[in-house]
Order: sequence, then structure tokens, then C-alpha cells
Amino acid sequence: MSARTLQRIGIVAAIIAGIVLFKVLGLDRYLSLSYLKASRESFAQLYALHPVAVIGAYALIYVVVTALSLPGAAVLTLAGGALFGLLIGTVVISFASTIGATLACFIARFLLRDWVQRRFGDKLKTIDRGIREEGAFYLFSMRLIPAFPFFVINLAMGLTEMPLRTFYWVSQLGMLAGTIVYVNAGKELAKIDSLSGILSPSLLISFVILGLFPLGVKKAMAWYRRKSGRQTGTETEGRPESKDE
Repeated sequence: MSARTLQRIGIVAAIIAGIVLFKVLGLDRYLSLSYLKASRESFAQLYALHPVAVIGAYALIYVVVTALSLPGAAVLTLAGGALFGLLIGTVVISFASTIGATLACFIARFLLRDWVQRRFGDKLKTIDRGIREEGAFYLFSMRLIPAFPFFVINLAMGLTEMPLRTFYWVSQLGMLAGTIVYVNAGKELAKIDSLSGILSPSLLISFVILGLFPLGVKKAMAWYRRKSGRQTGTETEGRPESKDE
């Protein structure tokens, strides 16, 4: 067995151990809306005393939760809004969520390919076809339109040929609108009773329109190029050939 194979086995074992500990120790209760609301004042006092350390620890936890596809990212985003405010919260969460998503994509691509294929095979066909036809536009639209859970997109994209750097910057741009919405909602944490109450029907429709916009632009540009090409070809065919006298 090669050293690279052993390294992969070790990383997979560490990931599985982390997920098992998360479940066994019941750490998910700390990523619940009720716990967050009950502990808001304590976290605010801690942040006032040690702002840099709190931001660093928060970002690290967010990256780990996202990279391992653990539940709680939405609650963490609300916590960021409640603790840091709109500007700092958006910046920190935007980078932490994108780094975590890219790590999840990397893990799926190089370590868990077979498992992801078995677990999300039906969704992979749709996503793979969209990536082949639309490329980065499709990923951008998926980030805006909540048709698939974000963790599914992270894992499924690991089985495509999209470069990780492209996945990173498209995800950062595509998730920014949703991040701002949740961070802003976090400022009114005491009034939130459920995560479903954050996204109103009108807001979801806005996301759908925004997500379809880049695809619509791409289709329009492709149609215009085809039309221009046909017109140019028709003009060329209809023009009489010049003859040297």
C-alpha cells in the first residue's frame, strides 16, 4: 500500500471520527437556534473582551462545520449577524463559508468520490449536465436558487471537472446575497422563531430571478452570436464574386 493511499485513509478516518464525535457528544445542540438565542448575551460579552480571538474561533468552527457538511451552518450565520453586525459578519462568513465549501468539494473529489456517487447519484446527473452545458453560470445560479441544499452542491461539484479556484470564486459571489440576508436576520435574533421564517416567498422569488439572470444573459448572447453568424453567412453567399478584368 502506497504512502499516498495511507494518507488518504488517515484523512478519511479523521473525518469520520470527527463526525462521529459530533454526533456522540451531542455537539449539534450548540448549533441550534434555541441555544443561540439563550446564549446571545454571554457571547456578546466574550466578543467585547476578546474580539479578534472570538472572530478567529468562530471562523474556524464555521469552516469545519461546512467542510464536514455538518448541520448548523444557517444557525452559525445568524450567530455571526447577532455578534458581529452586518458588515463584519458578512465579510467573515463569506470567506469562512466559501473556504469550507471548497474544502468539502476537495474532500468529495479526492477522498469520498465513490460514497458521494452512491449517495447523490440522482442529483449528480442533473448537476453534471448543467455544468457541461453552462459551466460557471450554472454553479452561480445554484448558489442563488435554493433548489439543492448547499452541502449537496459542495459534494456534487467535487465529481465535476470544474477547477477548485473557479468553484471558490463563483461560490463566494453566488452565496453572498444569501449570506447578507441571514446575517441581517441575525441582528433581529430575538424575533426569529424558525429558520424557515427568514426566507419569505417574495425573497425566494427574488433569488430565483437573480439566479436565472446570468443564464438568461448567456443564452441571449449565444442566440445573438448565432443570429449574427447566419446573417453574415447569408450576406457573404448573396454577394457576387468580383472578377479581375
